[in-house]
Amino acid sequence: MSILNESIADHINTLTAQQNIDRAELAPIHGQSYVRGAAHPSLAYMTIPQLFQSAVSRFGPRDAVLFCAQDIRMSYYDLERAIDDVAAGFLALGLKKGDRVGIWSPNRLEWVLTQFATARIGLILVNINPAYRLGELEYALNKVECKALVTATSFKSSNYIRMLQDIAPELENCAPGQLQATRLPHLKHIIVMGHDIPHGTYSFDQLCKIGGPAQKLRLPDIDKTLNPDDAINIQFTSGTTGAPKGATLSHYNIVNNGRYVTDYIALTDADKLVIPVPLYHCFGMVMGVLGAVSKGATMVFPSEGFDAAQTLDATQREKCTALYGVPTMFVSMLEDLEKTPRDLSSLRTGIMAGSPCPVEVMERVNSEMNMKEVTIAYGMTETSPVSFQSFRDDPTDKRCETVGRIHPNLEVKIIDADGHIVPPGTQGELCTRGYSVMKGYWQDTDKTRTSIIDGWMHSGDLAVINEHGFCSIVGRVKDMIIRGGENVYPREIEEYLIRHPKVSDVQVFGVPDQKFGEEVCAWAIAKPGKTLTSQELRESIEGKIAHFKVPKHIRIVEELPMTITGKPQKFVMRDKMEALLKAEGA
Repeated sequence: MSILNESIADHINTLTAQQNIDRAELAPIHGQSYVRGAAHPSLAYMTIPQLFQSAVSRFGPRDAVLFCAQDIRMSYYDLERAIDDVAAGFLALGLKKGDRVGIWSPNRLEWVLTQFATARIGLILVNINPAYRLGELEYALNKVECKALVTATSFKSSNYIRMLQDIAPELENCAPGQLQATRLPHLKHIIVMGHDIPHGTYSFDQLCKIGGPAQKLRLPDIDKTLNPDDAINIQFTSGTTGAPKGATLSHYNIVNNGRYVTDYIALTDADKLVIPVPLYHCFGMVMGVLGAVSKGATMVFPSEGFDAAQTLDATQREKCTALYGVPTMFVSMLEDLEKTPRDLSSLRTGIMAGSPCPVEVMERVNSEMNMKEVTIAYGMTETSPVSFQSFRDDPTDKRCETVGRIHPNLEVKIIDADGHIVPPGTQGELCTRGYSVMKGYWQDTDKTRTSIIDGWMHSGDLAVINEHGFCSIVGRVKDMIIRGGENVYPREIEEYLIRHPKVSDVQVFGVPDQKFGEEVCAWAIAKPGKTLTSQELRESIEGKIAHFKVPKHIRIVEELPMTITGKPQKFVMRDKMEALLKAEGA
């Protein structure tokens, strides 16, 4: 890879945000819910290959990645060579800068190699959710016109190869690289991880070997054509609200966000970061991989998909110092620790994101997992992702009731329905402006235009910023329940219900009602070994909140519909509950 100039190297060697940021700067300005992040650490105008090369030049012989399920450990030097092999393989297939390459896989080494190899030659990586089924896969590949797809053979209950053969039966009669599928007209190359590969595809090992000296010699020249503002990643985001949209991110977006996120946890080359969150999402790919590489830290992937026991075992075995996860993951790990204690004394910090963290869970993570410096982060895929994060020494209540304060080099405002900035302490829609805002939704100018207005990304999240700059997310604009003219915010009710000693998790949402327009509904999960009834849960909050906020419908369920990153899918719950109520004649 090309040698970095001194100015870029200087950017990467900045001190941590914790040391640099004057927190007084982060308070609202002019009595409005408008906050502006510090101007330092400064932004780095650089590409992903430049970021990676900086790590190689400084930390080459040190461990870069460990994939426990594959029993693979590689240094930064090893990783560099493997990435160049994959990049040369893509060139040998005839792919060129700007072409889209899909990746459909759980957390495997091939994922990280593909992430850096595509960026190495300017290909746009398209993240395909490992949980996608036939219709979603077909939609995603066609929406962005993928020319190549790197895929695992299967994951959990999903047989990826069978699904591809269903969509593209032409695979049975074509040579590798010669696919002409009616339903996938743009897809030509399918690269399969492992050894038992189907007809019409390449193995990943073959991809690593087909690039020769001619392709390797092209790499330095391609370096010169890469621009930090180039689109380099498309992430489909629908999660909790509906049809997938392709959020398009640049090198500049995600390189800098990865740097800042790990500044906040003071990550260094001496740290080992456990990444059990999925690579297909920004949490794993940006906050995890790019964040770790920006500091030269070691990345530890305990399993292909989240497994509490395997995550804890890897943390203990490798003496890891930092750990990522969503609150439900930490709850599962705490439950597993009760059954099988581990020595987690090496742990220091990490990030909890994706949904609010109950105070009880935070306190147990601090004490039982030794993560006294764990931080909370908030953002969205469209902002690369993080825009708010707590400091390592913020008190527990600020790390549970809020998502911290604004990140460097960003602006955030809270607005009312008319677009006016509201006073501090008043809730409204959160909007973000700055380096992290995506380039747009792929081939969807209408949705881009309605989401990004004058540079401001409208999040759809309801938030409150207090007089000290701490931000609290109180719900989704679309999740707000209007019952008989009263505005009801699910998060407020969830905060009460989660305090019940038998409740493990709970979600509140609205369902249609003939009399009131909407009624409040709650789904709750009981803690292991506990018996919980709807009536006792309802009685626990009656008299504590206004009568119109008490859920009319409560169901005790075994699980909650979640995205793969642990975000509750309230639209799925709403649809299921409507069907249940209709069946019951309600």
